[in-house]
Amino acid sequence: MNNSEPQPGPDDFVEFTFEQLLEELELVTARIEHRDIGIEAATELYERARELHRAATERLASVEARIASIDATGEPSVRVTN
Repeated sequence: MNNSEPQPGPDDFVEFTFEQLLEELELVTARIEHRDIGIEAATELYERARELHRAATERLASVEARIASIDATGEPSVRVTN
């Protein structure tokens, strides 16, 4: 990524499964940890990691709400996509 490209947001990851989000987050984290990248690249990777984390957190919260709804009523009342 360079400065002229738009930064990814949570909507950019709607096609990802929760597991794919975590896998991508692990890959990005590993690249940052190698320390053989410049500060600009590290910053861009950090921004991507934050967006991946946000998307995964939102996905997990949605699933938790669905489970809570099922537990409370015995019937699902929230439909989660992806």
